[in-house]
Amino acid sequence: MIPDRFPEATLPQMLRDNARRHPDRIAIRQKEFGIWNPCTWRWYFERARDVGLGFRALGLSAGGHVAILSENRIEWVLAQLGANVVDGIAVGVYPTSPSNEVAYVVAHSEAEVIVCEDQEQVDKVLERRDELPKLRRIVVIETKGIRDYPPDQVMSFEALEALGASEARAQAALVDGIVDRQQLSQIALIIYTSGSTGKPKGAMLSYGNIRAQAMAATDKLDLVSSDSMLSYLPLCHVAEQMTTVMVPVYLGSLVNFGESIRTVQEDLREVAPSMFLGVPRIWEKLHASIHIKLMEAGSIRRALFARAYAACEGFAEKNPADRTMAERIRFALSYWLIFRALLNFIGLRKTRIAMTGAAPISPAIVHFFRAIGVPLVEVYGLTESSGIALGQVLADRRVGTVGGGVARMEVKLGPSNELLIRGDTVFAGYYRNDEATKAAIRDGWLHTGDVAEFADGHFRIVDRLKDIMITAGGKNLSPSEIENTVKASPFIKECIVIAEARKYVSALIQIDYDLAGKWAEEQGIAYTNFRNLTENAGLRDLIQSEIDAANRQLAQVSQIRRFHLLTKELDHDDDEVTATMKVRRANVQQKYSAEIEGLYT
Repeated sequence: MIPDRFPEATLPQMLRDNARRHPDRIAIRQKEFGIWNPCTWRWYFERARDVGLGFRALGLSAGGHVAILSENRIEWVLAQLGANVVDGIAVGVYPTSPSNEVAYVVAHSEAEVIVCEDQEQVDKVLERRDELPKLRRIVVIETKGIRDYPPDQVMSFEALEALGASEARAQAALVDGIVDRQQLSQIALIIYTSGSTGKPKGAMLSYGNIRAQAMAATDKLDLVSSDSMLSYLPLCHVAEQMTTVMVPVYLGSLVNFGESIRTVQEDLREVAPSMFLGVPRIWEKLHASIHIKLMEAGSIRRALFARAYAACEGFAEKNPADRTMAERIRFALSYWLIFRALLNFIGLRKTRIAMTGAAPISPAIVHFFRAIGVPLVEVYGLTESSGIALGQVLADRRVGTVGGGVARMEVKLGPSNELLIRGDTVFAGYYRNDEATKAAIRDGWLHTGDVAEFADGHFRIVDRLKDIMITAGGKNLSPSEIENTVKASPFIKECIVIAEARKYVSALIQIDYDLAGKWAEEQGIAYTNFRNLTENAGLRDLIQSEIDAANRQLAQVSQIRRFHLLTKELDHDDDEVTATMKVRRANVQQKYSAEIEGLYT
């Protein structure tokens, strides 16, 4: 039995403990106007305390909900921990969501206060204000453009903190009393699922769940207090909560907030994090950016890269400690001559542990990054498991698997090989949805809805149980396996497989516009926009060759026979993808039904 790594303390108790034990150590850095501004643990706790007391002064009830509608920044976690400090519960809302989705989450969660990043987000809330009877006040971080907004509804984050600071002076012992009484069983956070097949559900995470996940991730990934990371994925997502809040507060490690989501590449190069989490779309984007860089570098450098990659890809899956002397020499030469510059370019040269999770990824992309020296592991988790449930370790990485279970968790395969898990990280249930909770947790086991296989101590996720397709010939297919094989091509950004009750497999394909555009320029092909490029016969031939290459890796029944090139990018505003960029299959297939039928005529 692995001993508990952290004390039995809630997030606010740990935050206060960090402030007392090492008050002057840097906890957070936030980049503003190109300058990285540090925040110590003492300042972190005191500001969270002031924000929490500000919420309380606005009338936030004990156990009341605070919604947060913003990109990642220090105010996000101050609002979250501030709510927790006064026994409130934080609710994340995706900043990319349109007003109707924002209103649904705020109304369903019964939020009493919402913290918005700027005028754009405030306007989304005000547009649907009549649908939010429980909402008391809107707090805005960036005040540009809100001078004439009604002061009884909208106030600044700065004013909220000032209000809390005055309360702290008047009631110095109040927060300590609240924090001292907190229990691990209390709910701390509600994270809404992506809603790819229906309305989002609010998964309730307790302090106990969060502590268990902090221990699970720290043990599985061998994390230490000197680690640093860049926070850039939405904090409404459990994966970013794990790396920005759960692990750092319990472990005492450093979090960096960049200037915006649009400066991630530049921020990565400046931060050079020791730990990095990327969802598959991020790894695909980095993969494409490297290919663009190589295309710009000229034929000689491309040839040198190809030679270095060929020299190293044969032992990419080997633990570096187990490589032969000849393999170590080959990699060292390739690293110093070629790979080091590429790792500097993507900002991961100093990364000692990198993760991919949250969705399936192409094995070819994982293999690529491991070959050039990124210490990449595949992990599996879901909102309902508070983060990581399964994960590889650096010493034993098998492409296409997600390793074994985290410490203190039981894992087994149920009927239809559905993955079932049980342990302290399993969530407390769905907010205001007992029926869904009972369907998810049965006899103490969380039914993940994912089909898996197990061999030699490693799990492999096959697909979502509900996504398995049966062809007209009665063959069971995993669309994710086909799609990820195709998306190994840097020219293909999205692939949506069509096969249910069909004679053969077809697909809707979305190109990577940046890389395809760079290819077109090199070929001397003129184009004006996305649609114009996709209608070019030469580009279609390129995509066909990429699909042919993917088909050679697939069983005959899984091979894509025909495809349609989408003439625009899939868009959240058009209800084609979720806020986390997961494809809404039913919506897309309905929208492109005519094109799909054309693939079978």
